[in-house]
Amino acid sequence: MTVVALAEVASVMPADDHHARLAGVTRVFGRPGSPNCVHALGPIDLDLRRGEFFSVVGPSGCGKSTLLDVLAGLAKPTEGTAEFEGRPIDGVPAGVGVVFQEDASFPWLTVADNVAFGLRRAGVDAAEVTRRVDYAVGFMGLKAFAGAYPAQLSGGMRQRVCIARTLVMQPRLILLDEPFGALDQQTRLLMGDELLRLWRETSATVLLITHALDEAAMLSDRVGVMSARPGVFIDVLETGWDVDRDSRIVSHPRFGDLTGHLWEKLRAESLKHMREN
Repeated sequence: MTVVALAEVASVMPADDHHARLAGVTRVFGRPGSPNCVHALGPIDLDLRRGEFFSVVGPSGCGKSTLLDVLAGLAKPTEGTAEFEGRPIDGVPAGVGVVFQEDASFPWLTVADNVAFGLRRAGVDAAEVTRRVDYAVGFMGLKAFAGAYPAQLSGGMRQRVCIARTLVMQPRLILLDEPFGALDQQTRLLMGDELLRLWRETSATVLLITHALDEAAMLSDRVGVMSARPGVFIDVLETGWDVDRDSRIVSHPRFGDLTGHLWEKLRAESLKHMREN
């Protein structure tokens, strides 16, 4: 497994190839000045490079999911601008796919019908639906379960269904909000391998929200560390991993250095927040 020195990483991806961008974004819930007003996010800046795998970690309640919602077009910034492929984000942009932590499969539909759901709603030709579904189901290792219902699957397999349902829409930006949070550690590592394979095969840009520092360190080209609410980035770490990576890097000496660095940043932020509150 090739590891690139931190000083060399800047040349791996062109800094000006921005796929999605947040500039001065804040998100406030409630009327400013009212007792119930919550300043959840920002002001925050983020430039996602085309084709990179970017993870976000931070304390609970720091605005990680709010950041994802803004990029997904599910929430509008209170201030600032959000763009995808050079266009303002207004509603869910075409070319963006979202996978949430909760099992979002429809229990009354088979695996194949779950994966086909979005395509059929979009009016895609039946032959094209069949082609895409067959590919996505096979890609995610679900071919033998195409006729099964979600209740007959494990938690990890149900998440594969949700990822396959996103994959068939051929997104150029994939947003994942704690997709493996309910899974055991071994399954998380294996699902991480599948996610990396999906990333390489599709060349999509991926943004992952996670609480798991080891998951962020294993999967990512860069990891953004957020402060306590209102969330801003206090550090962005370049991991330096080779593109052709998998879960075996957890045994690499540098893996411990990366997770240790992330933990020190989060520990310092948590202690600071406790002292101030």
